[in-house]
Amino acid sequence: MPETPTGTWAGRVRDDDRAGAFTNDLVTLGARVRGRTLYPGDEGFAESCSGWLLTVEHRPAVVVEAADAGDVATAVRFAADTGRPVAVQSTGHGASVPADGAVFIATGRLRELSVDPRAGTARIGAGLRWGEVLAATAEHGLVPLCGSSDQVGVMGYLTGGGLPLACRTYGFAAGHVRSLDLVTADGRLRTVSPTREPDLFWAVRGGKSNFGVVVAAEIELLPLRTVYGGELHFPVEDAGRAAHVLGSYLAWAKEQPEEMSSSVTLMRFPDAPQVPEEFRGRSLVLVRVVCMGDEERGRRLVEPLRALGPGKDTCRAMPYPEIAGIYQDPKNPVMVHLRSALTYELDEEAVAELVSFIDPAAPGGPFPGIELRHLGGALDRPPARPHAVSTQGAAFHLWLRMPAPPERADAVRGTADEVLRRLRRWDTGAQLPGFQFDHDSAPDRVGRAYAEETYRRLAALKAVHDPDHLFRINHTIPPAPAEGIA
Repeated sequence: MPETPTGTWAGRVRDDDRAGAFTNDLVTLGARVRGRTLYPGDEGFAESCSGWLLTVEHRPAVVVEAADAGDVATAVRFAADTGRPVAVQSTGHGASVPADGAVFIATGRLRELSVDPRAGTARIGAGLRWGEVLAATAEHGLVPLCGSSDQVGVMGYLTGGGLPLACRTYGFAAGHVRSLDLVTADGRLRTVSPTREPDLFWAVRGGKSNFGVVVAAEIELLPLRTVYGGELHFPVEDAGRAAHVLGSYLAWAKEQPEEMSSSVTLMRFPDAPQVPEEFRGRSLVLVRVVCMGDEERGRRLVEPLRALGPGKDTCRAMPYPEIAGIYQDPKNPVMVHLRSALTYELDEEAVAELVSFIDPAAPGGPFPGIELRHLGGALDRPPARPHAVSTQGAAFHLWLRMPAPPERADAVRGTADEVLRRLRRWDTGAQLPGFQFDHDSAPDRVGRAYAEETYRRLAALKAVHDPDHLFRINHTIPPAPAEGIA
């Protein structure tokens, strides 16, 4: 049975005349959806709108835990009727803007999952994480183009473009989406594909949640069982060793075929009791690899990195689902500051700048984690199903992840600013839409995620499909009508 407000909130609705028509509408909303509706003060309200990224806090007017696509449509129509923005969240890995006063749609209960082994496809509900999809598809010898964490929600990943671990071989995951079911600002459930509303299909894959609430997706799967991959740890005692490893990696990466995708991460840990003893006060260079060739091919390609003398080497042939553990991304909610950039090729001067941040001889902090993901390959070719995301010709994706407890938030942001300032010479000025967070949520910065022509087209399509800007609790693209878009 549909749930209606109870307890303290119901009392407030009855007793507070200032709440007026909106609170009466809230009661009506609760009676019209199959899932739960939660209100400020209700048990479970805070948990339902929390997520993986704890640095963004939400204070919505109401949370709708949607039981099906019909609930999503009802919540969107309610938001439009009451003049409230819509926020949507599954896992909260991509949180960017506080959903204050919004109608917050939690999609975690949309758990449809079916695999068609003959067609090599999967149909996935918006509440699923990649780990669940990997488990269901791998038993058929089929796998999706997932990213570095199996805890990330499928829809936020796909609508942000999806940078898979095998990105140089297969390009963006968005190019392997066959169709999407989404609820648009008019409250309609639509299925979009290359033949059904192709402009909207193009926009949603890269335009994030600016065009509607995606409730399900049909994606292509790859016929794979194993992959060669892993991590090489290089403890560095001084800046010279760090520069040698980083410079050698960059030279190696330039020579790699498309079947090899990789990244390098620079880390320096404080000498603090909360840090595991094996890392306390130490600096590391970590190289991660994912090779789509066989084991012999993978071993041969990685051999120049092994010649650098890693302290730890986990590279091996592994079942494909295990690649989601290579990066060891945190599974539990975290309070971190996240920043990103796209860079040109990096030279010796860039190496020196990067290494300076993990120099063990430097007194005190800062302690940023700096990752460089090698791009190029299939990412630079037009996808078979065009979408709104591209690397804009960049050579590397730079990704900063820094613990940011409230008492250190300003210092952490200052450190991130300093890293990006000192690397500005190699910064293309662009970003990827799936890696824009609170710092990059303003429209003038959101535009960096797209080529100029792409952004104009997205803004024009926004004016067609969401002219009242209902979907703005995100890295927002304001509607801007343009001649020729219908």
